[in-house]
Amino acid sequence: MRRDPRRDSSRNARREVLAISSSSPRYWPLGVHHRCHRRPRRRPVVEGDGMRVVVVGGGIGGLALAAGLRRRNFGVTVFDRDREVRATGGYHITLDGRARTALAELVAPEVMERLLASASALRLRDRDAFWDHRGRLLGHGPDLGQDAGIDVDRITLRTRLAEAVGDDLHLGRTVSGVGHDEHGAPQVRFTDAPPVTADLVVGADGVHSLVARHLAGGPTNSPAGVIGFSGRTSLGDLSPREQRRLGPRSGLALGPRGTALYVGFLDPVGNAVLDAPELRMSVTTGPTYIWGAMLPESVATDALRGLRAGALRAALLDRFRQRGWAGSTLEVVARADPRSVAAFRFNAASTRAADLAPWPAGPVTALGDAVHATPPTAGMGAGAAIRDAAALLEQLSEVAGGVTTLPEAVGRFEAGMRRRGSEVLTLAMEGVRLILASDTAGGTDTAGGRAPRIP
Repeated sequence: MRRDPRRDSSRNARREVLAISSSSPRYWPLGVHHRCHRRPRRRPVVEGDGMRVVVVGGGIGGLALAAGLRRRNFGVTVFDRDREVRATGGYHITLDGRARTALAELVAPEVMERLLASASALRLRDRDAFWDHRGRLLGHGPDLGQDAGIDVDRITLRTRLAEAVGDDLHLGRTVSGVGHDEHGAPQVRFTDAPPVTADLVVGADGVHSLVARHLAGGPTNSPAGVIGFSGRTSLGDLSPREQRRLGPRSGLALGPRGTALYVGFLDPVGNAVLDAPELRMSVTTGPTYIWGAMLPESVATDALRGLRAGALRAALLDRFRQRGWAGSTLEVVARADPRSVAAFRFNAASTRAADLAPWPAGPVTALGDAVHATPPTAGMGAGAAIRDAAALLEQLSEVAGGVTTLPEAVGRFEAGMRRRGSEVLTLAMEGVRLILASDTAGGTDTAGGRAPRIP
């Protein structure tokens, strides 16, 4: 792949890592050459002051929070039912500039450096493309040349965060409930171990959060009406013609009867954010398309969720061909590694801020998809969870510094999370509604020519 003159040099990119990691929250990276000439304020290290936090769930948001708490000397323990960090669904995470800055506030500079060496820079991609179901180009997205966002494998990101949390992460632990001990302190209970008491319990346990359900008295989200399918296809496995059509960019194709195919381009080697091969730890080792196909939920499409590997890939291709998709546009699916193909349901919380975290602030709270479950149609769910984590850490630092009380801090955190969650959900649901609106005999004509945001 050709060398792009916009690429970071190792020296400048490392300066960016250090600057972001030590900056005030008002400092935002604008690319490798900073446009802010004011020297960033360094934050003092805030001691945890003996506060003990238990995080339920070791996904992206939970691990990001725990890494930040540990870095600021809070007592923190994370419990997750997975037995291996790499045992995680999904393949592709986009972090916009806000999420990237928040992450740099949570992890040490050397952790951020390794992550950026293992991530793909959005600004090094070509402009995103919109296609129809026959492969005809409909238009392009905005210029990404100044975009501070990054793309990274979910496994890569989760592994780097788990390393930052270290021995405070306990895998293979299944939480059975949340309650209080005899003194009124919040308590996490397990199926096969004694309960653990803390000053604060944070539910970061995803769409089916036990903690959020406990707080809300019921589910905090519901099916969005779309079934998603994902997989990985190496660039070299595609025909030369399709390589040229797709190019080094992400794209979205919309088709009849509620069908859509997102194709995300990830190249943490050729398009590395930080050109430091000695620090690279990505599970993706070359240019790869990480795609997501979407179909309206029905009895027929829901049945596909029971299939695996090659059988799932074949059934998915059959469904799209039945809906009029040209064979060439499906090549990225047909040539995917069958072991990578998986199916999952889109769930979504309410887009109304007032409906999110509908409980009084106290010593038990939640963040990320546990509160604002977000379909992947805007590529912002993981980033929002990381921003939640950074916001909660700031509030807890105020408590540790004697500036405020825990209930007040949690209340302010939850108020900000409601606004943040409503924002990302509104964007994500635009894509979901467009897919569902085209599930008619008229196909994509009912969508009025609109296209959702490409992650």
